[in-house]
Formats: sequence, structure tokens, C-alpha cells
Amino acid sequence: MSAAARRGQDAAYGLLGAPLAMAALPLFVQIPAYYASHVGLALAPLGWVLFGARLLDMLQDPVFGHLLDRSAQRQKRWMAMAGAVLAVAFVCLWKPPHDPQAAMLWLVAMLVLAYGAHSMLSIAYLSWASRLPEKGLRAVAWREAAGLAGVIVASVIPAAILAADASQIDARITFYCAGFAALLGLALLVLLRQSPPPPPPQADGHHWKSALRGLWETPAFRTLLPPYLLNALSAAIAATLALFFIEDQLQQGRLAGLFLAAYFGAAALGLPLWGALSRRVGAVACWRYAMLLSVAGFIGAALLGPGDRLAFLAVCLATGAALGADLLLPPVLLARSVRQAQAVGVAFGILTMLGKLALALSGIALPLLAALDYRPGQGPSVSLPLVYALLPCLLKLLAWQVLGRYGRRFPDSGQA
Repeated sequence: MSAAARRGQDAAYGLLGAPLAMAALPLFVQIPAYYASHVGLALAPLGWVLFGARLLDMLQDPVFGHLLDRSAQRQKRWMAMAGAVLAVAFVCLWKPPHDPQAAMLWLVAMLVLAYGAHSMLSIAYLSWASRLPEKGLRAVAWREAAGLAGVIVASVIPAAILAADASQIDARITFYCAGFAALLGLALLVLLRQSPPPPPPQADGHHWKSALRGLWETPAFRTLLPPYLLNALSAAIAATLALFFIEDQLQQGRLAGLFLAAYFGAAALGLPLWGALSRRVGAVACWRYAMLLSVAGFIGAALLGPGDRLAFLAVCLATGAALGADLLLPPVLLARSVRQAQAVGVAFGILTMLGKLALALSGIALPLLAALDYRPGQGPSVSLPLVYALLPCLLKLLAWQVLGRYGRRFPDSGQA
């Protein structure tokens, strides 16, 4: 196969990353702030709702992974159905009832549907790449680049819509959601028709319990889980509180879209650099370097106050660049660690489950802030930098330490 044909197949695979990311950012960052600031839900109950919905979503991920391992044809049908559910739930999340109590119930139902559909698509998508040539390293780069492009769009456009006149918000959100649904459908069509499908697993009587046992007996797989969870929890807490920090601590709410775009744009630019560095020093050492860069950014953020927009832009660029490594390297390390063809979906299901556990736990940051007397819209707070910046910094350092201690168990490891 020619190099141009391989690039075309990698691009066909990677396109779906854009709409998945366009859905993920509102689900995990903008929706909590939207329901707190525009719908009027109280901060502490909203945090517990997010925790419960994300925890429920987390528990189904290994089941999805097991089901997707069983049949390539079934995988395609499930991806198509999940795409339809995600499109509908995404639209409904932005159109809650006016009554706060009804809006809370609506939020729970739509989050469960959206999280479940997003999980099914994401696990199938991740496991698909792991069966491509060279464990899909080039395809992963296309996927993450497309995903970051989708995140940048989701950073800028919804922020601009919500800052518009109240009479125009509903129509503009409808138009944006229609564009998202069209892109999602197109990307799924391209993936299922153009990107080469992975070989179906062999029917050798392999069952879920034996897959889990085989994974647990793989030292590299066990080693990946603790640092991945700690690192994901660090990022999830910062993501959940980012808009609150920008609005109240910096008092720069009008620049929220710019900050988020800079963050994810730096991640996109960092992807090829982390890929090149990982080939020189090893994926483990490269990931640890990125964690230290993120720690430096969080320390800087903890020192900021009203009007520090340029300093926070530098923080966004540093932590965003580190995010590129977080996106690129853990799936590659996992794909290289799993030797059983029929355990790939289960393995990625577990990794996705840990990411969802981190997101669920990050929801507790909202009642924690409420307990520390923070209220949205009150302005700068002593507690907000502690929970937004210093707590993620501590978690990053723990992940760095654990990964350094056990990182030699990975294929292609290196030490930072």
C-alpha cells in the first residue's frame, strides 16, 4: 500500500475524533457551568448529580468492551445506534425544562443516555485503532488531532452563543447541535466505509473472565492503571472547575472561549512533538516529562487573581501542551501491553471506565467548594485556587511518582 493510501486510511479513521470531542467538552466542562449559571441549579446538588450519572456510566464500560470484542459486524451496528442516541441526547441537554426540579431530572436522564452512547462509541473507536498496523500509532495521531480540532470548535462556539442576547441563544444552539449531528453522521459513515476494519476476533472460546484474568496477569497492564487514574482525576477536576475559575477568580468570563481554544490548540500542536520525543526516550519517560510540565502550569495558576489574563494564557499553553501527551501515550502503552486479541476491547473498556471514574469523582469538587463557602458569581475566592489548581497538582505528582517507580514494566519504556 502506498504512503498516500495509508494516510488516507488513517485520516478516515481519525475524523470521528472531531464530533466525539465536540460532544465530550460540553458534557464534561460546559454543561455543569450552564446548568449552574443559566438554568439556576444549586452547586452542591448539581455536583452529586454529576457524580451519580458519571459513576453509573463508568460501571457499564467493561460490559461494552466485552460485547464489542465478540463480533466486528455487531460492533458496526452498535456504533451506528450509539451515534444516533448521542446526537439526540446532546440536543436535549441544551434544552431543559424551565422548572429547576424538572430540569434536574431532565439532566440526569439526558446525561445517562449521552454518557452511555459516548462510551460505546469511544470504546469501539479506541479498540479499532489498536488492531490497525503498528498498533494504530499514526491513526491515533490523526484521531487526537481531529479530536482537538473538535474541542477547539466546542470551546469557542458555545461560549459565543451563550454570551449572545438571550432571545437568540435557543435558535443558535439548535443550529450548532444540527451541525454537530451532521458531522457525527458523516464521520461514522466515512469510518465504517473507508477506514479498513480490524480483523474480527477468532472464535476460540475466550470468555470475559479469562480475558480479565489474562489482563491482570500482564504486569504492564496493571502498572498503567494507577497513574492513569490519578492523572485523569487531576485533569477532570481542573476541567470541571475551569469555567468557574475563569469567571470568578480571573473575572475574565468573556475570554473563556479563547482560553479553552489556546489550551486545546497547544495540545494539538504538541501531539507530533510528544510522538517524536517518545520515539527517542520511550513512551513512559515522555509521559512523565509532560506531567512535570502540567505541574508547573498548575502551580502558576494557583498564584493568579483578577485580570491576570496573559499569565493564565501561559498556563493554558503549558498545561495544554502536556495534555497532548495524556491523549497520545496511554492508549499506545495499553495497545502495546495487551497481547490477547480478544481482550483488546475489555482492556480499553477498563481504561475508559477509569477515565469515567475520574470524571465521577471530579463532580465532588463542586460540593467541596460549596462546603468551603464558594458560590458561583461571588468573585475571587481562597478556596477556588486550592481545589482548581493545587489539588490537581498533587494528583499529577502522585501519578508521576507511581509511573516512575513501575514504568520499566512497559514495552518501550524509558525513565524521566
